[in-house]
Amino acid sequence: MENIKSKLGQGGLVLAAMGIISALLSIFNYNIRLLAWIDIWGSTMGWILRIVLVIAGGALFFLFGREKAEE
Repeated sequence: MENIKSKLGQGGLVLAAMGIISALLSIFNYNIRLLAWIDIWGSTMGWILRIVLVIAGGALFFLFGREKAEE
């Protein structure tokens, strides 16, 4: 079970990083190839999806990514 939680935390970190990188690159009219679909519905929806990626990824990382302190 700990292995699954660890993988969820790592996946959340990747999601958040991709959202942040996508937001930075979109300023220069570039995008990550995996997220090229994000601007199909317009730039406003693209920004909303990027923000959702960062929030959801951060939540997964903070919920499952941190190791418990051993007492």
